Amino acid sequence: MDLNNRRGIVTGAGQGIGQALALDFAAKGAHLLLVGRKDETLQQTADLVQAAGGTSEILVQDLGKTDAADRVAEAVKSWDTIDLLVNNAGNVRAGRLEESTAAEVTAMIDLNLTAPVLLTQALLPQLRTSGAANGSLILNISSEIALVAMPFYAVYAATKSGLAAFGEAMRRELHGTGVHVATVYPGATDTAMMSTQNADWERRPVADVVTQVMTGLVAGEHEINASAPDGRGLQQLNAADPLAVDAAMAPGLADMEAAVKDHVSI
Repeated sequence: MDLNNRRGIVTGAGQGIGQALALDFAAKGAHLLLVGRKDETLQQTADLVQAAGGTSEILVQDLGKTDAADRVAEAVKSWDTIDLLVNNAGNVRAGRLEESTAAEVTAMIDLNLTAPVLLTQALLPQLRTSGAANGSLILNISSEIALVAMPFYAVYAATKSGLAAFGEAMRRELHGTGVHVATVYPGATDTAMMSTQNADWERRPVADVVTQVMTGLVAGEHEINASAPDGRGLQQLNAADPLAVDAAMAPGLADMEAAVKDHVSI
């Protein structure tokens, strides 16, 4: 896949994986709409995009709001080409399900799953047009938790698994249209989103994750496992014998709960 001179949208572009992806596309000549909740962080990304060789516009928008997809679509309505959509924005609230508020549950579902579905729907006509001409890309940032659902992350796991299934279905729906749909499964990554949890999980540098993503896209991959190599054995065991994973996790549940109880980005 040729990633040069893309024109498109990156959500959650103010920090972490979203920002790093924006900069990699910028280095290849991209023009991007940077979407996020904070003007300050988006401006920082915009400055970095320019320094990297790209150009950008900014849209301050909470994608969890009901009209967010329409606002994004309106912001790029005049663009001649839209051949990139990066559905990256997400949030998390860990802990026992019964201790989560309804607002926290809804916030995860709205941002992690409903928003990318509605945003893809709103932009799909333009992505199809660009796909038929020169190929376009929908990039969904799921999570390793879609491969191994972790205790105390029930809703987050549900949203990220849902996003992965959405990508798989859309890949098949769009077969032959020139719209490439790819799903990324990062594991624990050294981002601000991970700063409030203390589990003993290896955190990969953002640069390593994004390099793997871009390399996978160039190779035409649709499923990009960007988790730490040390976790692949557990993923394989979960696919083959999930009850064995249950048994392996059971002795450490109390420690895990204590380590992640303050993990929140909402």
